[in-house]
Amino acid sequence: MTAELVRGQNHPLPETRLEIRVSAGHPVVAGVTLGDEQGRVAGAECIAHPGAPALPGVGVPGPAAADHRLTVDLDAVPGTVHRVSVLLALTGAAARFGALAAPFVAVAGADGTEIASYTLTGLDRESAVVALELYRRQGAWKVRAMGQGYEGGLAALLGDQGLERAEELAASILAAVAPERDRPAEAPAPRVPRAERVPRTAPPAPDPTPPSAPGPAPAPGGPLNYAHPRRRAAEPAPAPEPRRAPPVPVAGDASGWSMDERLYNQVWGMFEDLARTAAAYRSACDFAESRLNRELDEALTDYRSRAGGANDAARAAARARHDELVGRAREVLDRDLAQLAVESEVVEPALPVAYARWDNPVWHGYRVPGEEPMAVRLGDLHLPERTDLRIPMLVRLPLERGLWVDSGRGRSEAAAFLDEAELRRLALDCAVAHAARLLAAHPAGAFTVHLVDPAGAGAAALAPLVETGAAAPPARGAAGVSAVLEQLTERVDLLQMAVRGGAADALPPGLDAARQLLIVHDFPHGFDDRAVTRLRYLADEGPSVGVHLLMVADREDAAAYGPLLDPLWRSLLRLTPVPDDHLADPWVGHAWSYEPPLVPPGSAILRQVLTRVAAARHGKGL
Repeated sequence: MTAELVRGQNHPLPETRLEIRVSAGHPVVAGVTLGDEQGRVAGAECIAHPGAPALPGVGVPGPAAADHRLTVDLDAVPGTVHRVSVLLALTGAAARFGALAAPFVAVAGADGTEIASYTLTGLDRESAVVALELYRRQGAWKVRAMGQGYEGGLAALLGDQGLERAEELAASILAAVAPERDRPAEAPAPRVPRAERVPRTAPPAPDPTPPSAPGPAPAPGGPLNYAHPRRRAAEPAPAPEPRRAPPVPVAGDASGWSMDERLYNQVWGMFEDLARTAAAYRSACDFAESRLNRELDEALTDYRSRAGGANDAARAAARARHDELVGRAREVLDRDLAQLAVESEVVEPALPVAYARWDNPVWHGYRVPGEEPMAVRLGDLHLPERTDLRIPMLVRLPLERGLWVDSGRGRSEAAAFLDEAELRRLALDCAVAHAARLLAAHPAGAFTVHLVDPAGAGAAALAPLVETGAAAPPARGAAGVSAVLEQLTERVDLLQMAVRGGAADALPPGLDAARQLLIVHDFPHGFDDRAVTRLRYLADEGPSVGVHLLMVADREDAAAYGPLLDPLWRSLLRLTPVPDDHLADPWVGHAWSYEPPLVPPGSAILRQVLTRVAAARHGKGL
């Protein structure tokens, strides 16, 4: 059965020799680009277009036409290619897809059987579009319905794929089809089987088989042979390639120079796949619902069908079509979710310390690293379609923005069942877990933690950092807050002047070269106006020179400052001590459920890790 895709949906490709069929109802230029894992195209030599219609594994037709047949052999494309994008572009200066019939694309196998199809609806002022994307995932290939249009035409499309001089390249591609632009479209010839097609002007090829004498007459009553003595037997059609089973996931099968980088890229690939497959499912359900409502309205307004039960039959048929579409979409979703769940079961145990959950056994063998990892794990993310499928939330190092652990109730249902004191304690526990992970991810002495607790209310939660020697005792009172903020502000000023002036070697010899993390508890208690100004300065300017901020606060407590602190909250990455759905992905805007990385109850792993960190810092061994 052909999979009818909607925008964003993907489908596995059971074979690698494919034919991509395009039917637009209007002349379009078809092309293909070969990109890396990020979709970036290296240069003009990675584009198949009418002026250069052949690349390794790819062939495109020449002139602009309403129908195209593109050939793709994914086994023949270079190993560096991870994304094969199919492009369609209009040739007229004022042309736009919204004024034409929606293009239709289909992916067929070597035997002509359609694997997946997609109708590019929803286009308006766009004159170029990425219709489909064939992408490599875990050693296998999939097709994704894209429908990404560009009002700026082919030049904007190529520029978005990272090509330099995209306007010149787009102009050359359109120039290659310029002679055919104004030709009247010919009526399509009747479809002829591929084996029977012959050139129109070429004479029939002579038969190399010499004449043969007729054979002996068949025996009376025997079977008659009606084969012409000079007719050659047709070659048997090649057997279709067997459909490939889903690939077995392997930890670290993404690209990268090191295992940490490969695992990081693999986790983000899982995150993107889950986001897109859930978006495709929701889009299919929305489409089925809107179509059902439209068909029910049409049935109700047709007075001719009110008699004889025709109205009931029309509504039943509409609901059956709705249920069928939703059921097919659910089957695709369940298949993709099952594959991701298997991959997660393989990847999770193989994650290094910086990416692992606190209950991962890898923490029991922790050793202070010799170099900083690519990222750290700040929690887990999941969607309501599969709550047990959790994707690690990895944040790149060094941190580009500060962190804010929200101790307020917000919109979280889990927070509604906790009293205010318990919620604040959980928030500070969460902040300590984040700080311990950051300390553990850096080499000895490369990360320093400062604590600010004006009223001393967080002494119990901050004890693991202080008692192990991983951090100095927290600053208390207004004077202590002012002293810490002044020290870090001066540090940021010195480093910024050195960086901007190109005089990094002129820094004071006693300046600590380690990155700094300031944990602020119970803000804004103990902060005067001068301290608030310095805090905002550290949040804005500190990350660029290695000074980071981790706030533990309820935004409502700072409401007396009015909109003055709004830029501060917006500059920080908001995390919660209880599950919440305040984070959105950059592709389709899903509201992801975030779960904090709390240490399992009764576990001593946090203190063990901090003890090793402090021992390495003070030169007492690992």
